[in-house]
Amino acid sequence: MGSCEFVTLISTLACTIAKNKSQKEIELLAVFFTQLGDTLATISVIDS
Repeated sequence: MGSCEFVTLISTLACTIAKNKSQKEIELLAVFFTQLGDTLATISVIDS
Protein backbone atom coordinates (compact mmCIF):
# COMPACT_ATOMS: atom_id res chain seq x y z
CA MET A 1 0.00 0.00 0.00
CA GLY A 2 1.36 3.38 -0.98
CA SER A 3 1.50 6.38 1.32
CA CYS A 4 -1.38 8.19 -0.41
CA GLU A 5 -3.53 5.07 -0.25
CA PHE A 6 -2.74 4.74 3.46
CA VAL A 7 -3.74 8.37 4.09
CA THR A 8 -7.01 7.81 2.20
CA LEU A 9 -7.72 4.66 4.21
CA ILE A 10 -7.12 6.42 7.53
CA SER A 11 -9.28 9.40 6.54
CA THR A 12 -12.11 7.14 5.41
CA LEU A 13 -11.87 5.16 8.64
CA ALA A 14 -11.96 8.36 10.72
CA CYS A 15 -15.06 9.60 8.89
CA THR A 16 -16.77 6.24 9.33
CA ILE A 17 -15.98 6.11 13.05
CA ALA A 18 -17.13 9.73 13.58
CA LYS A 19 -20.45 9.27 11.78
CA ASN A 20 -23.42 9.75 14.14
CA LYS A 21 -21.14 10.47 17.12
CA SER A 22 -21.43 13.58 19.28
CA GLN A 23 -18.63 16.14 19.42
CA LYS A 24 -17.71 14.86 22.89
CA GLU A 25 -17.56 11.24 21.68
CA ILE A 26 -15.32 12.24 18.76
CA GLU A 27 -13.01 14.13 21.13
CA LEU A 28 -12.79 11.11 23.43
CA LEU A 29 -12.04 8.78 20.52
CA ALA A 30 -9.35 11.19 19.28
CA VAL A 31 -7.51 11.27 22.60
CA PHE A 32 -7.95 7.50 23.00
CA PHE A 33 -6.34 6.73 19.63
CA THR A 34 -3.63 9.37 20.17
CA GLN A 35 -2.67 7.78 23.47
CA LEU A 36 -2.79 4.32 21.91
CA GLY A 37 -0.45 5.44 19.11
CA ASP A 38 1.93 7.17 21.51
CA THR A 39 2.04 4.11 23.77
CA LEU A 40 2.73 1.79 20.83
CA ALA A 41 5.54 4.11 19.68
CA THR A 42 7.05 4.10 23.18
CA ILE A 43 6.90 0.30 23.37
CA SER A 44 8.51 0.04 19.93
CA VAL A 45 11.39 2.36 20.89
CA ILE A 46 12.00 0.61 24.20
CA ASP A 47 11.93 -2.85 22.62
CA SER A 48 14.32 -1.93 19.78
